[in-house]
Amino acid sequence: MTDQTDPNAAGGTAAGMDEETLELAHRLFDAARNGETEMLRSYLNAGAPATLTNSAGDSLLMLAAYHGHAETVQLVLYHGGDVNQANGRGQTPLAGAVFKGYTDVARVLLDAGADPDAGTPSARAAAEMFARRDIQDLLG
Repeated sequence: MTDQTDPNAAGGTAAGMDEETLELAHRLFDAARNGETEMLRSYLNAGAPATLTNSAGDSLLMLAAYHGHAETVQLVLYHGGDVNQANGRGQTPLAGAVFKGYTDVARVLLDAGADPDAGTPSARAAAEMFARRDIQDLLG
């Protein structure tokens, strides 16, 4: 997962982002990645897009899920993050959480309607591949 923004990415802003806007986008990605929920909340409440993606297609939700921040995941979902949005490699937030073994994040995503069979590899396949028994039980 990279930290670069793509001005043409889904949920992003128009081409020609100025330096200040790019810096803000980087701060938002860092906040999601680091679980800085309150900082991210202030920007989302002010209208920052919950569907913002970087150049790799990683959304705020993907970054929060992949780095194990269940509270941040809930926040982004509340503000309209797409629970099944895959990144540029076809990976979903749920598959990212499963890969890293974050059962609490997987539970939040599943409760929000995440499809365990979406993406490549799917969360179900990742749970099986990495023997994540606790998450396999959640997936049913």
